[in-house]
Amino acid sequence: MMRALIVDDEIYSREELESMLEETGEFIVLGKCANAVEAIRAINRERPDVLFLDIQMPAINGFELLSMIDEKVMPSVVFVTAYDEYALKAFDENALDYLLKPVGKERLSKTVDKLKKQFARGEKPVFVGLDIQKIPCIHSTKIKLIPVAEIEYVRSVESGVYVVCRNGEFYTDLTLQILESKTCLVRCHKQVLVNMDLVDEIIPRENMLADIKTKSGRLVPVSRRYLKILREKLHF
Repeated sequence: MMRALIVDDEIYSREELESMLEETGEFIVLGKCANAVEAIRAINRERPDVLFLDIQMPAINGFELLSMIDEKVMPSVVFVTAYDEYALKAFDENALDYLLKPVGKERLSKTVDKLKKQFARGEKPVFVGLDIQKIPCIHSTKIKLIPVAEIEYVRSVESGVYVVCRNGEFYTDLTLQILESKTCLVRCHKQVLVNMDLVDEIIPRENMLADIKTKSGRLVPVSRRYLKILREKLHF
């Protein structure tokens, strides 16, 4: 049985696809997500084998969502769309297949065969993805999209990953690894990424350690390992 996750902003489409997947007898549907933020959390938690992903969604579309998934938990992807203009782009992103809405049983059967063959070969999906321009964060009960240019630093603690800006800090489900690889943020500590454009100064400490002072006055730790790299970037 293949473990599937459905991501679509339309409730009718989610429920209809869930019913069709269960009818094939080949899938366990782990859940249904209405947006990218729900999807990232579910993927990190459930580790699905395959993602049935709508392309055109509000705030963060399907292609942008793929850029936010850690490659260690990246599922196979089948795009589901009402617009065939996205088909070529879907294959550019290495999607296994795409389905046009409304999804037909015969066409879904072909997708199932493709999935089975891929899993039998043991192939792991790889997506280059887009650079992340805005980071989805949880603010109260809402989703807040924070432009990378406004972020001073990102810190990882036991309770999760937090994006820190001039006006506060916000929880995100994205990992430091993804943010380091898909944004301009630079690692200055095992658990911290910093925006070099918002660095005011680097303050040396004992034992080859340092602190970064951001333009808003916050202090960010710099470990010995990354101090040399930051010096090279700042040319001092």
